[in-house]
Amino acid sequence: MTEETKSLTLNPQLEAFQASLLEKYATANRTAKRGQVVFVGSSLMEIFPIEQWQESGEVAFDAIIYNRAVRATTTAFLLAHLDTQIFDLEPSKVFINIGTNDIGFGVPEEEFLANEREIFRRIAERLPDCETCVLRFYPINTVDFRNDEDERALLATRSNHALQAASDAIERIAQEFGFPFIDVNAGLADERGELKKELTFDGAHLNPDGYRVVLSNLAPYL
Repeated sequence: MTEETKSLTLNPQLEAFQASLLEKYATANRTAKRGQVVFVGSSLMEIFPIEQWQESGEVAFDAIIYNRAVRATTTAFLLAHLDTQIFDLEPSKVFINIGTNDIGFGVPEEEFLANEREIFRRIAERLPDCETCVLRFYPINTVDFRNDEDERALLATRSNHALQAASDAIERIAQEFGFPFIDVNAGLADERGELKKELTFDGAHLNPDGYRVVLSNLAPYL
């Protein structure tokens, strides 16, 4: 793990935010309806405005969708907080997008893939009737961004090749458990294979228009 990674993962302000968000989720879980749908993962899921769209009536589904993702987290974080992020809600369906930060933070592949497998194993054991859907990582844009220090730092340790190779490995693990592996990326990439500039604000994270593309691809599975 690099010094930069240690600095990020041990950032007191970030840790305080994550703890506050987990506390908020734990409180909300007490009155949440069981047997619904849960989105879980890192910032790629946390900033997906699916709950807000459902509450406003912009989208409508038969089930309630609860977003329990936490930004700047890794597979190890999710593994440590499965109760708050998944199990307390007793969902009938879970959508998982986790692991891009493992790549960005320099976590060894064998470590984060082992964590992915353990996450899947525990879900299969605790929620045998739950449909667990694993999402392919979204493409990123390393060509049109890197315009400021934050973007350069974010994209320096990520590449489309690394992300999609990791997705392929995660797909094989998902198949071991019979979990659907879903590619919702149609329409996100340009002719170069880069995330379309108009669908992202920093090259790695989607903006609302990007999430509308994802949602249109994801809708048949919800």
